Amino acid sequence: MYNFELVKPSSVAEAVEALGREEAQALGGGQTLIPTLKQRLASPEVLVSLTGIDEIKGISREGDALKIGGGTTHAAIVAETAGSYPALSALAARIGDPAVRNRGTIGGSLANNDPSACYPAATLASGGTVVTDRREIAADDFFQGMFTTALEEGEIVTAVKLPIPQAANYQKFAQPASRFPLVGVFVARFAEGVRVAVTGASNDGVFRWSEAEEKLSGSFAPEAVDGLSVSGDNMISDLHGSGAYRAHLVGVLTKRAVAAAK
Repeated sequence: MYNFELVKPSSVAEAVEALGREEAQALGGGQTLIPTLKQRLASPEVLVSLTGIDEIKGISREGDALKIGGGTTHAAIVAETAGSYPALSALAARIGDPAVRNRGTIGGSLANNDPSACYPAATLASGGTVVTDRREIAADDFFQGMFTTALEEGEIVTAVKLPIPQAANYQKFAQPASRFPLVGVFVARFAEGVRVAVTGASNDGVFRWSEAEEKLSGSFAPEAVDGLSVSGDNMISDLHGSGAYRAHLVGVLTKRAVAAAK
């Protein structure tokens, strides 16, 4: 590690002010940033901890949607959405291990937009909206590529709004060591149609599988996607699996998610 200043604001306004300083960076649960600092892949002079800001924590119901504070931990989401959005609760329950779930936050996950993170798939499939200290951004516009989002410098994810689907399920093929999904597929059925979001597979990060959405909107059954496939050309290929393998898993996991959706 190296020397840096740690600032612990108690409000969003204080955090925004602190992030306006030169070489300042926000620190959520630290599950990605702290290992990055240890490896000296990043070296901000000021870390602005968001863990003490109560106004960005908690979960509330707003009509047919959930509003989840950006500082809400995975463990809290597991416990507090089991009845209202079971697919989201089940997703959060399989993130990392207990230590990760009790420290990591949904806002940090969305802001980082790791290509293998689980929440981006849930947010995109739910047709969610990311709320920041400055504006609201539709999920379709928020995720812009691997580790890339629509967030501007110093902008803070304060909440995410997730419409609750009629039925949903998340399936992931986990890499045993990291517990990140080699491929993850979130399927959500709404009255107006089905949304399918895929994580862990593409070099462009999380994406919607529009061909599957069209078929499943007509018939919400696993066999509806028979004969469909995604190209392996732009898929991640590494020691854990080739692009073609990941492309194959997309189809397999989509069928499983549809079959398990409730």
